[in-house]
Amino acid sequence: MELLSQMWSLLGLLTVLQNVLPSQLLSLLHSAYESLHDFLSPYSYFEIPEFNGYCGVDLNDLYRHVHLYLHSAVVAAAGCRRLTLSRSRSSNRISFTVAPNHTVHDTFAGHRLSWTHHVETVQDSPEEKRSFTLRLPKRHRQTLLSAYLGHVTSRAEEFERISRERRLFTNNGNASSSSSFDSGWVSVPFRHPSTFDTLALESEMKKQITDDLTAFAKGKEFYHRVGRAWKRGYLLYGPPGSGKSSLIAAMANFVCYDVYDLELTKVSDNSELRSLLIQTTNRSIIVIEDIDCSVDLTADRMTKKTTKPRTTRSKTASSPGDESGRVTLSGLLNFTDGLWSCCGEERIIVFTTNHRDNVDPALVRCGRMDVHVSLGACGMHAFRELVRNYLGLETHALFDAVEGCIRSGGSLTPAQIGETLLRNRGDADVAMREVVSAMQMRMLAAAAAGGGGGGGGQWEQTDNEETVGGRSPESVLMMGSPENWDAMGGKKRKENGSNCEKKMKFLVRLKSLTKSESGR
Repeated sequence: MELLSQMWSLLGLLTVLQNVLPSQLLSLLHSAYESLHDFLSPYSYFEIPEFNGYCGVDLNDLYRHVHLYLHSAVVAAAGCRRLTLSRSRSSNRISFTVAPNHTVHDTFAGHRLSWTHHVETVQDSPEEKRSFTLRLPKRHRQTLLSAYLGHVTSRAEEFERISRERRLFTNNGNASSSSSFDSGWVSVPFRHPSTFDTLALESEMKKQITDDLTAFAKGKEFYHRVGRAWKRGYLLYGPPGSGKSSLIAAMANFVCYDVYDLELTKVSDNSELRSLLIQTTNRSIIVIEDIDCSVDLTADRMTKKTTKPRTTRSKTASSPGDESGRVTLSGLLNFTDGLWSCCGEERIIVFTTNHRDNVDPALVRCGRMDVHVSLGACGMHAFRELVRNYLGLETHALFDAVEGCIRSGGSLTPAQIGETLLRNRGDADVAMREVVSAMQMRMLAAAAAGGGGGGGGQWEQTDNEETVGGRSPESVLMMGSPENWDAMGGKKRKENGSNCEKKMKFLVRLKSLTKSESGR
């Protein structure tokens, strides 16, 4: 009791001194006390305010990174007694925030550190003054501070990339507006459900694409070290319904990037194309679908003898001698690999086409389109994935018949198989029989057309249907020199052509197999 009375007496004395002593002397005493405390304390303290300076306008980027870092449930729930939970309408993720004037502990390099979230009210103002205080061991602050703040920044950027709402952009034709504040893009939330887990693609190709995307997303230091723009080009080609758009959506969901769907027919000239590129953000996928039909680039190559006509002419295309007022090949090349392509980082440019031979070779060379993905008809692994997704089956009695059809050139595209399975998802046996029947019809059509072994393309049109001919139906991913790709494809076509004579013999055996299965 006597100790308590002495403490009250001391507090009363301090109150009297605070009212009697001048403010300058009190400030000096307070500074001396803090200096003595810092000298005797084994810890160092670093304050990170919300704004730089005193005007409260310039947001401190380090404060934002610390705020995002402490959003992590693993870090925030480690030792904080009170947390603030929140969730936005556009996200299902729950955000963890340190409550005002509370401390959360963290561990780095074997040392214990702590963050304290300070929130102070400003007198005669509704605003609040926020800051974080970092406490770390004084003896190791020289080695800990820089490395730990770098760790916080990298983790915060990764968390922001994963948790932020992704958007799907399209150009609205106003990029060349007189007002510099008008954006040439409009957007909606990107919520496409396609992922690599549900994609009907061969497992080896899935692994190759995901490994390439992971290496690209983590390659900032590498690209800067070798002096290359941090971008990656993909060319997706194959028949309609082979899954090009679904693959783009799966790529966006895998790396958590925004998607910019560029419609070239809405772009008036090269200046507008550059303006649209400047307005795209980092960590984005820029998509130009049907590149051989989106714009007419033949006027730029008057000296080149074209062998195949373009199927669609752009509305902005003018006469061959007039390059003003339209998108030219040189403008598109600068867009993908020129000086203007370096105005941002961590971008993936994707071209899609149904006919790779119709695309100008300058657009698809190495350095512009680094990865060429040939999407064709379903292989057996992709077919099993479709059956698992649509019917919930791991195996079926007709799987052997389907595999025989695929080996004999009777495979269908993922869109065709998916539609058949979707229509008959209530009866798995009916769905499988319809798929086998459709594959048999495809084999008969290919045999009636001469086996498809003499064609020079990857696939041919027969009665508005895609006929796979001259190659394995599985999709193929290729990197390296385009000349080697063509030579390799010709060798495969030659080898597959020798198997065409066995197709008719297999049909008789296949029909008897399916009839016996149906009767049983």
